[in-house]
Amino acid sequence: MKFEDLQVNNELIKALKDQNITEPTQIQEKAIPLVLSGKDVIGMSMTGSGKTAAFGIPLLQNLEPGKGLQVLVMAPTRELANQISQEISKFGKYMKFNITTVFGGVGFEPQIRGMAKADIVVGTPGRLLDHLRSRNIDLSKIRCFVLDEADKMVEMGFIEDVSKILDATPKTRQVLLFGATISNEIERLKKNYMKDPQVARAETRVEEDLLEQYYYNIDHREKFSLLVHLLKKEETGRVLIFCSARSTVELVGKNLRKQGIKSDCLHGKMPQNKRLHIIDRFNHGNTKILVASSVAARGLDIKDITHVFNYDLSQDPQEYIHRIGRTARAGETGKAITLLSDRDHETFSVILSKYSMKVDVLPTENFQKLRFETDRGGNSFGGRGGNRFGGRGSWGRQSKVDFGRGFR
Repeated sequence: MKFEDLQVNNELIKALKDQNITEPTQIQEKAIPLVLSGKDVIGMSMTGSGKTAAFGIPLLQNLEPGKGLQVLVMAPTRELANQISQEISKFGKYMKFNITTVFGGVGFEPQIRGMAKADIVVGTPGRLLDHLRSRNIDLSKIRCFVLDEADKMVEMGFIEDVSKILDATPKTRQVLLFGATISNEIERLKKNYMKDPQVARAETRVEEDLLEQYYYNIDHREKFSLLVHLLKKEETGRVLIFCSARSTVELVGKNLRKQGIKSDCLHGKMPQNKRLHIIDRFNHGNTKILVASSVAARGLDIKDITHVFNYDLSQDPQEYIHRIGRTARAGETGKAITLLSDRDHETFSVILSKYSMKVDVLPTENFQKLRFETDRGGNSFGGRGGNRFGGRGSWGRQSKVDFGRGFR
């Protein structure tokens, strides 16, 4: 199928071809006709499936530039809001319209000036609510309201802000919710604000034949040593290493660099400009290894990942799906490797009971035991930040917990 078959106009098709996009993804194929027809839509698909184009293309086609603010897109993070604005601008390359992005951490005045002439505003809930309370933004002519990464909005506690902003829009507006899953809170939005919503559903997980998943049973003091061994052993392109805490991200990144392994770190406590700079460096190949917290698992434009390493696990089972969804995208293969210590087993069991996946156990390997320096000047052997074994420590024994031949 081509975009022409979806009744997308020539200006948009030309801009898509400039980006070498000629065929719609599954979520685009299902969502674009519904959005063009004015339906309220719930779009469900995995990270990297082209959700931004699924709503961005039709909302641009339905736009009437110069008639005031007509489209409001909400995203849970500043990075994602910025990314959505950039993508919509690319799709509308041959159209004349104004789009502005609003988020916290920067001055109000440039945003106020941008919103005054904008046809489309993309923003985060907190800053949009600030502007609404200060009467800096007029939502009376909103024709389309988009909530991207809706499930992440719930997780981050933004659902009440979203409701307040929706209450300020006309009841006749079109509502589009996009995400990987739909929670009870999103069901409430659906009930209170949507009119006969249509569901556009695509694959919500990476295809098993494209993604290989493995895990090692490892003493937590030896995690870092095994990680370095695997980074040197595996034939990798771009690599994401996920850690569940900011402190662990920084410690793992620092110790990798001490081993001569070039890497950058990314977490939510970094200033906005620094985070965008790190993502840009990674996407342009200046750094091939990125150690990240869950902020990098959702929505960000991080391409061509060959390997995902889970240094430890988040308590949220769904986060595992988003992490591994960073690789094996756009028809490419990928590999996800999880390092399981005793404290990760319970969480991993919950993940595998909730999602039907094949994850194979790999046998213990011989690898060099490395010092893991903590921020307190002590040494441990690859444990998490906050679980340190100062001084000489002990190598410990390999974990005896074994899940057998693998999970399906």
